[in-house]
Amino acid sequence: MRMAEDKRYVQATYQIMEALLEVDNLEDALSGSLEIIVNTLKSEAGAIWFLDPATDRLTPLFHIGPADISNTIVENGMGIEGVVTKTGKSIMIEDAANDPRFDGSIFDDNDLVTKTMICVPLNNLHEVIGCVQIINKKDGGRYDAEELKLCEHMASLAAITIDEKGLVVDLSEKKEVLAVLKNVTKEFPSGDGVLQVLKGINLEIYKNEFVVILGESGCGKTTMMNIVGGMDFLTDGQLLIEEKDFSHPTDAELTRYRREYVGFIFQAYNLMPNLTALENVEFIAELVAHPMPPKEAIAKVKLSDRENNYPGQLSGGQQQRVSIARAIVKRPKLILADEPTAALDYTTSIEVLSVIEEIVKNQGTTVMMVTHNAEIAKMADRVVKLRNGRIASIKKNLHPQHAEELVW
Repeated sequence: MRMAEDKRYVQATYQIMEALLEVDNLEDALSGSLEIIVNTLKSEAGAIWFLDPATDRLTPLFHIGPADISNTIVENGMGIEGVVTKTGKSIMIEDAANDPRFDGSIFDDNDLVTKTMICVPLNNLHEVIGCVQIINKKDGGRYDAEELKLCEHMASLAAITIDEKGLVVDLSEKKEVLAVLKNVTKEFPSGDGVLQVLKGINLEIYKNEFVVILGESGCGKTTMMNIVGGMDFLTDGQLLIEEKDFSHPTDAELTRYRREYVGFIFQAYNLMPNLTALENVEFIAELVAHPMPPKEAIAKVKLSDRENNYPGQLSGGQQQRVSIARAIVKRPKLILADEPTAALDYTTSIEVLSVIEEIVKNQGTTVMMVTHNAEIAKMADRVVKLRNGRIASIKKNLHPQHAEELVW
């Protein structure tokens, strides 16, 4: 058994070396290395924390597991993460409940009770720049010295690669939270029983961010988005919108929320065929108290010269841009986009994504996009991966790409 484990650890080390030493995208290599460690050690969660020397604070750049800790900031020297970074010494906790060094974890505050932990410094031989943290064996067992050593190897390789390749981390203040999902579940009737599509989602959505939700078909992406958009209801848990409990809204609250607070962009466009592009936008504008002038919304999606055309006279990309104009004319705080480029070719997709990029940049609107296309995730501020109804990982993009830089 020990030989099999040793072989698995050696394989993991080689995988990490390949990811880090033959790096094209440093952020992808680091998040991929964290995933290798978490999977190899059969753990529930993990994070790579980075230190901002200017503020002497730590934040998780990548994390894996059911808890959303991406808006967390820790003072250097505080908590296990801060102590490891401050001292440059590894800590292994075999039984958190009875370990005097353990006084709680960031993960504990985010619906994941810490039982066991490995936390090792990211030391590039000159200074400690952060730490790698692994939480809880799935089988309830304890970590051992060999597993600690594997984490230390990974952290050393990561720190050296960061030093060679350069990774500038600007840890600004916490972002304002727009919406929060707390342990959200969703069940549907299925035969004589129920099908649980969402199995405890914990996620914060921030103001003025572009967040992409990735995952295979059936993982719960669209269901989660529909709950946030008020088009479906959670079974259990809590949904907060700007700190107001929106878990079980009244019909009046729901109508107002969908009309004035949220904009929708669908894969199928959903335009009214008997109305021109401008009239489609005007129809939506009439539903809210303080809309953007419809002609301005049309101009923002660069369709002023086609505003009098009917949907049947427009290309797929142009119809989607009308759909975007309908979404922004309400001046919503949140735009939900469900596979908005799935029916479009590459060139047209880039045109549509460029418009969405402009909305986030210049209008201060939050965009939450569900997509199968991992390339689009390179544009996002954060990438949330769902797997089997749970959040598998969350990654911050330090340097989001522009739409025109994407290739697939």
